[in-house]
Amino acid sequence: MEDHPGVVFRDGPAGRRAGLAGGPDVWEIITVLGDFGSAGPVSAVTMTAKWLNLTEAQVRTAEGYYSSFPDELDERMADNAEAAVGAQRAASVRGRLYG
Repeated sequence: MEDHPGVVFRDGPAGRRAGLAGGPDVWEIITVLGDFGSAGPVSAVTMTAKWLNLTEAQVRTAEGYYSSFPDELDERMADNAEAAVGAQRAASVRGRLYG
């Protein structure tokens, strides 16, 4: 936490995870930042901050944490993407019941 001021750690059902103090988890910010990445680094930070109602400094804090611990966050983002695919599949199957 000394190396990344503004980053705190939370415990939950999915385990311990890094987040911004008073804000979202770092992996969530990095996911959005990646979605806007094609706009270029400066624009992506600005767009991410606006999208998540954060300051650009908060987005850069998350970016700094990610650059130090990419494996940890890449794993969390992959787990989330896998869960989303499973949820979409389940919704599709339920939709066939009532479609």
